[in-house]
Amino acid sequence: MRHGSNLDPPNRFQRIHSEADFEHLEWDDEYLKERADRKVEYLPDVSKSIVSENDSPDIPFRYSVNPYRGCAHACPYCYARNSHEYLGLNAGLDFETKIFVKHDAPKLLRAFLARDKWVPEPIIFSGVTDCYQPAERDFRLTRQCLEVANECHQPIAIITKNALVLRDIGLLADMAARDLVHVNLSLTTLDAELARVMEPRTSVPAARLRAVRALVEAGVPVRVMVAPMIPGLNDHEAPEIMQAAKEAGASDARYILLRLPRTVEPVFREWLGRTQPAKMQKVENLLRQTRNGKLSESTWGRRMVGSGVIADQIQSMFRVFRQKYGFADLPPLDPGQFVPPRPQHGQLRLF
Repeated sequence: MRHGSNLDPPNRFQRIHSEADFEHLEWDDEYLKERADRKVEYLPDVSKSIVSENDSPDIPFRYSVNPYRGCAHACPYCYARNSHEYLGLNAGLDFETKIFVKHDAPKLLRAFLARDKWVPEPIIFSGVTDCYQPAERDFRLTRQCLEVANECHQPIAIITKNALVLRDIGLLADMAARDLVHVNLSLTTLDAELARVMEPRTSVPAARLRAVRALVEAGVPVRVMVAPMIPGLNDHEAPEIMQAAKEAGASDARYILLRLPRTVEPVFREWLGRTQPAKMQKVENLLRQTRNGKLSESTWGRRMVGSGVIADQIQSMFRVFRQKYGFADLPPLDPGQFVPPRPQHGQLRLF
């Protein structure tokens, strides 16, 4: 099994850390192969709520639904890797092989939307890990949550990099006809070989472009995300990606500069040195020039786009080509159609 990380970095919340010592195991090929080919485990998540609220000024949405914790896509750059540390696990191999499944997600979403104090506004699927990661093929929790949203005329926006979203194209087309859904599809590179090592278990670039085209033909508004933008690795592809996205029918295109918060940094640097050794120094140097000499920055207003000459050049380049290809904001979603869900016990609401 291909992994994005080969590390088990220390959990920053734990006082005791263990470090692997392979000096005496060099001969044990079977053990080393088993460790390198760690299987994905699906573990139950018994969370009592499913909708998360966000108050970051950098994030253009307030509410999100995340049916899964961890992500088998295994992208080494994923900013969400740190979230696994709150579960007592690590941001490396644990994040991509120990996937927590919120089996009650549809029921919890229904209960959330039934609250009297809910004032309808768009909900994002998902704000953290990918709602169409491989687990969704088996568990279908995103699908079931979409069915709840469709029933209630609840507007949603999807963020994914997996062409599995096409499985639900009929439902999405129905919602799009009522201005209830957008799809944001991440397209980091057009280079199939780079994608294979950088995003090991997600859809190849060609499949994502086919997904864009199919969604658009079904009437679903699509935005392509060049995210993350990695200086010295994929930033030169941005104009070509935007052109391909426009030819596939996407209405908008945006980007986010690579972020490496906390223990995501060692995971990405290990991956970069292992898979892109000739580019490692260049990528790190350019990234530092966008992050005030560091590899990451958490300052509001700058963490998504960076600062300095290189960051300004990327921003200007993206703005020019976004205008050239005629991209524009997606049409607004309509929360005015919302109707509360029918209670599971069958009793209708009085008001």
